[in-house]
Amino acid sequence: MSMKNVLKMAWKPLAGAVGMAGLMVYSSGGCTEKVPPGTVAVEQGEPVAQGAATIVVRRAAIDSTIEVPGTVESETRITLSAKIPAHVKRVLVSAGTAVKTGQELVRLDDREIGEQLAAAEAQLRMAEAEFNRTKGLFEAKAATEQQRLAAETGRDAAKAQVERARVMMTYARIVAPIDGVVTDRRVEEGDLASPGQVLLAVYDPSRMRLEAPVPMRLAGSLSAGLEVGVTLTDPDRARRGRITEIVSEIDPQSRTQKVKVLLEDPSGLRPGAFGRLVAPAGKVEVIRVPESSVMRVGQLEMVRVVRDGRAVRRLVKTGAHAAGQVEILSGLDDGETVLAAVAGREG
Repeated sequence: MSMKNVLKMAWKPLAGAVGMAGLMVYSSGGCTEKVPPGTVAVEQGEPVAQGAATIVVRRAAIDSTIEVPGTVESETRITLSAKIPAHVKRVLVSAGTAVKTGQELVRLDDREIGEQLAAAEAQLRMAEAEFNRTKGLFEAKAATEQQRLAAETGRDAAKAQVERARVMMTYARIVAPIDGVVTDRRVEEGDLASPGQVLLAVYDPSRMRLEAPVPMRLAGSLSAGLEVGVTLTDPDRARRGRITEIVSEIDPQSRTQKVKVLLEDPSGLRPGAFGRLVAPAGKVEVIRVPESSVMRVGQLEMVRVVRDGRAVRRLVKTGAHAAGQVEILSGLDDGETVLAAVAGREG
């Protein structure tokens, strides 16, 4: 193979090696001006424009809050269960139906109970006839006091059986105990209902509350009757509420106490919705600056600190925003001066 062909085949790998060496030299600082040992490169900043507004950073104590997740529930929620074994004859409402007190919701098959009632009424007629006959004989001194008392007892027992059957008949009609909304429907027509089986539930939409597990260290600062803030997601808006109960029992798993907050405005709320209790957490010292003094470069947040007539960029970490002010979690110290307004984005 000729030398020309050898060079032609080898020039690409050689060029790649030279390029890689140059990149390593550049990245290691070989092409930039060296900083003498013992010195640190410091941003010189820019001169502060004449008349530029500045503010002196001050640390101040404010009331802090903490948000505790919770669940919206109705203060009044009644579960309706079957009291007799019977097939479901009709279901007259669906989940979400608004109902009135006494409105029939579910009807069970009452034919068997009706037969029991008819038999009890027939037995009562016989017992009353026997009592009247024995009473006449007793008055005629043809029957003893014991016979009269036995006939009276038989009549009273028959009356009790009739009343029991009549009460059982009422169990075949499941009615709304309050004005409210049906929820948690668990039966369909034709199902066999057993005593104690939950059929459906009704809740009162006019009295809704938020139940939140509050950490023990915060629960001590709360009390019944205290007004607190609540933020909701369905619908998405802030509301006010009043603490009605703080459950004394402590959850051994989470070390929290359940706090119940009755909401002032229950409109549009449904049980199970997510919400947050905004609970007071004491006073904390914070540094706040105007939002206009914070600029953002990509994901970085900075302010311009004024020193010796020059504005130097300083990385900061921000927190909560409120009323045009932003909390500075780190990056600034009490007494420093910053520009009150900077460009919103660079780069």
